[in-house]
Amino acid sequence: MIPADVAPLAGYTVGVTAARRAEELSALLQRKGATVVHAPAIRIVPLTDDTELHAATSRLVAGPVDVVVATTGIGFRGWIEAAEGWGLGGRLLRRLGDATLLARGPKAKGAVRAAGLDEAWSPDSESNAELLEYLLRSGVDGRRVAVQLHGEPLPGFVTALRDAGAEVVEVPVYRWTGPADPAPLDRMLDALLARQLDALTFTSAPAAASVLSTARDTGRYDQLVRVLRSDVLVVGVGAITAGPLVSAGIPVVQPARARIGAMARELALELPARAVRLRLGTREVELRGQAVVVDGELRPIAPAPMAVLRALAAARGAVVSRQALLAALPGGGEEHAVETAIGRLRTALGEPRLVCTVVKRGYRLAMEPAA
Repeated sequence: MIPADVAPLAGYTVGVTAARRAEELSALLQRKGATVVHAPAIRIVPLTDDTELHAATSRLVAGPVDVVVATTGIGFRGWIEAAEGWGLGGRLLRRLGDATLLARGPKAKGAVRAAGLDEAWSPDSESNAELLEYLLRSGVDGRRVAVQLHGEPLPGFVTALRDAGAEVVEVPVYRWTGPADPAPLDRMLDALLARQLDALTFTSAPAAASVLSTARDTGRYDQLVRVLRSDVLVVGVGAITAGPLVSAGIPVVQPARARIGAMARELALELPARAVRLRLGTREVELRGQAVVVDGELRPIAPAPMAVLRALAAARGAVVSRQALLAALPGGGEEHAVETAIGRLRTALGEPRLVCTVVKRGYRLAMEPAA
């Protein structure tokens, strides 16, 4: 059980990779008690002056279009605004009004309606897969289909439509590049590898791909994947976002609905549920990222004593040697570093007897050893 008077994410450090709406997500997590580390993994580049978007729009308005797929609200709005700036707004709206409009989710649906248009259908799952299934079931052979991309190509989606006989016009409304300043992302990767982050959040597939490619380019890919598979909770806003991570064999927790608020709530449930809970003497102790909750009271703990506590907790009351505890310390050190960490741990726990000294052997927690 999560202590009722302790915020669910208190004591945890959560990484935020979002470029857009990062402040909103960070605020949601901080209200739940988390310490947030923000490192944008990508930079969104609007294509209002881009020749590729202009060419796609000109090609689209040159003839009738049968179906238009709107995948994101911000992308659809940006497309209309860009077309108006080029003097193509009226022609584009007329083509869209004559077409069957499909919207991937509520935000895309809202943007369609804000443009004075009506969507014919929108999937409950908000997924591209369900959109594609609907299109193929409806029949696209000989039809002209425009697909508004959401920041990266959709090769499987587009290929399936073309294989089914459709003429597909891809509309790249914005694109992603690496972050303007790569230093925060580099520091976040270091923190992940040092186990200083407890969870990592993603709100877009390009951000997930960027984190993995940055790790690969800097020789840290294998180590990062190991950490994300075991020590860090990875949370994605939806299935599309999770795609690059799942392909790398990294488990990703996702909310039932692809919303930032739902993602924050899911994280606030999942992370505390994974906490280690112990009974030490008469005390109930819960281990969090860089803190413990002792009988409902949150107590911050520095990295070295926290590393010692985790090693002792893993032993479940058995004795852990000084050498083993030394190996668990961040950066290692000499044997007296273990004694220092033990002293700081006892102070942080508020009751020295919770960590027992076993003469000439090491230390153990004040609990009955597991059978």
